[in-house]
Amino acid sequence: MELSHKLKKLVETDGVSGYEENIFAQAKDLFSHLCDDIRSDALGNMIAHISRGGHKKVMLAAHMDEIGLMVKDIDDGGFIQFTNIGGYDYRTLPAQEVIIHGREKVFGIVATKPPHIQDEEDRNKAPKMEDMRIDIGLSKEEAKKVLSIGDPITVKRNLLKLQNDFYSSKAMDDRAGVLAMLHCFEILNKMKHSIDVYGVCTVQEEVGTRGAIVSAFNINPDIGIAVDVGFGSTPQLPKDETLDLSKGVGIAFGANIHPKLHKKLIELAKEHNIPYQVDLVPGNSGTDTRSIQISRCGIATALLSIPLRYMHTSVETLSMEDIKNVGKLLAYFILSLDNIDLEELLCF
Repeated sequence: MELSHKLKKLVETDGVSGYEENIFAQAKDLFSHLCDDIRSDALGNMIAHISRGGHKKVMLAAHMDEIGLMVKDIDDGGFIQFTNIGGYDYRTLPAQEVIIHGREKVFGIVATKPPHIQDEEDRNKAPKMEDMRIDIGLSKEEAKKVLSIGDPITVKRNLLKLQNDFYSSKAMDDRAGVLAMLHCFEILNKMKHSIDVYGVCTVQEEVGTRGAIVSAFNINPDIGIAVDVGFGSTPQLPKDETLDLSKGVGIAFGANIHPKLHKKLIELAKEHNIPYQVDLVPGNSGTDTRSIQISRCGIATALLSIPLRYMHTSVETLSMEDIKNVGKLLAYFILSLDNIDLEELLCF
């Protein structure tokens, strides 16, 4: 199966933070033939393990949850009031098609007041989330038969192939990272190495990197590498804060990153002709990286970023080539550890 087909399966499966059961099953199906065992933990992380004796342990982490919405109330007219799960860009919500995951799937549309009857002040600003409603075409009594307060909501969106190797969809953040990790496992499956690899599809990253906190504590790896998305360049954004699509892996550098791992990843990228960009992350990266880094007594940690445009919307856009290159760099990094003294690599 081509990577694009696997990406389609991942992004079109629902899995809002705290409700990851369906995306867990999808990820498990994709990883199952590439590892020795797959398990979950009490929080719902999916952990794919390549076992080689446990002498050196590397944990890869990419979060499988997506941002979404939640049913807040059903008003007298049957319209659904909602709130956000994670940092949804609410300005993009009007006129979206959505799926409410209740006792059965219920389709709806996000509705706002038409511009013709808005006053001038309202026409010049984005509607607030509390002023929007989801119209499902049911009365209050009918809606309550299939929906409950707290039901998760996802935007209805299929993977869209753009020109060249660009793709757009919801949930690229961070199913693209899951796919990069999967591609790494595919490469490792054809190679000999002595490293124990834990590929963790983490949960609840969008609401506090919770899955990474418990999985890193449980695994206690020698090295942890998070894979997430970085801000892709567009004309409106400053060049020094963004990554160009199709120009290579974002190798992060900053407070959450072990400097020798950063240096090692750049050396490997050069050695294997993998294009890369330096992704400056001076403070908290806002990713699973920090939670891995400060687990137990501290874990040497790195972050690889996939350039992504229009983050936290339903049209997140990226390059498939960047995903492939992240997977390659992860695999080459793991293979490079076979004959390395980790104490020498990781000491300051």
